[in-house]
Amino acid sequence: MASFSTTHKEKLRWIFHGSQGLRAGWSILIFAALLAPAVFIANIVMRHLPSLREGEIALGDSLIFEAVQLVAILGAMAITAWIEGRDVWSYYGLAGRRPIAKLLFGLGGGFVCLSLVVMALNAGGYLVFDGRALQGLPALGYGLFWLLDFMMVGIREEALFRGYLQTTLTRGIGFWPAAILLSLLFGAGHLPNAGESVPGIIGVMVHALFYCLLLRLSGSLWLAIGFHAAWDWAQSYLYGTPQSGHMMQGHLFITHTRGDVLMSGGGAGPEGSLLGLPAQAIGLFVFLWAVKRAGLFLTGWDGRELLHKAQ
Repeated sequence: MASFSTTHKEKLRWIFHGSQGLRAGWSILIFAALLAPAVFIANIVMRHLPSLREGEIALGDSLIFEAVQLVAILGAMAITAWIEGRDVWSYYGLAGRRPIAKLLFGLGGGFVCLSLVVMALNAGGYLVFDGRALQGLPALGYGLFWLLDFMMVGIREEALFRGYLQTTLTRGIGFWPAAILLSLLFGAGHLPNAGESVPGIIGVMVHALFYCLLLRLSGSLWLAIGFHAAWDWAQSYLYGTPQSGHMMQGHLFITHTRGDVLMSGGGAGPEGSLLGLPAQAIGLFVFLWAVKRAGLFLTGWDGRELLHKAQ
């Protein structure tokens, strides 16, 4: 009887636990259960912030909504990590070596890469600058608060997709299968956005894979967080272009697209432009080279030291 009980317990343990702790599927189910009430609350909040549903997105509405989502996701990650006996910061890529340097490099890289795309569109006549919408203190204030907003966007989306989900699925199916699956889901999540396009969705998925590569090479989310935040900030605030089908209130420059939507990006913004792809590719490769030269990758280009193992 004792032997049967021991065998039974071992089988049950095998169902729930593998060599790296709680199996990925169970971990994701726990995380989803913790996040479900927060998603319900976020939807209620969204109904009271009309600019998030139609028209240009107001800064105040976006700050409230992003803060609610960020707290919910980080909270669910922290509780799940506690249940599994893991360190939420190091295990999911929010700690590590030189996080400030990685964040600053990411911010610079995202700004430069998006600016290269905008310059290419402007030189080709597909994006026209009409002047400035803001001057003086309003320009500074909107610039700083939109940067805060997009920092929350960067932390939220990277912590969810390239932090928790990528790390957890890697335990079950391996790094690159998880990266491809999650990048497809990341792109699919942008499909409901009004003004989004097929090239824009492809661009979103390419960026998602690029952020996975940054995680692979650096073992940290901070390069991707900075790049993500600065790309969105430059696109939405600085140059006043659509971003994944959305326009933001309080942007610095006034611009409009002209000509073929496939070349200009149309409602998807510069990231949805076919003309901008070469400039974007050059910017991404130069960014990788600069980060490697700065010594912010773990072991060069192979990323063998990818993720912290559970203690």
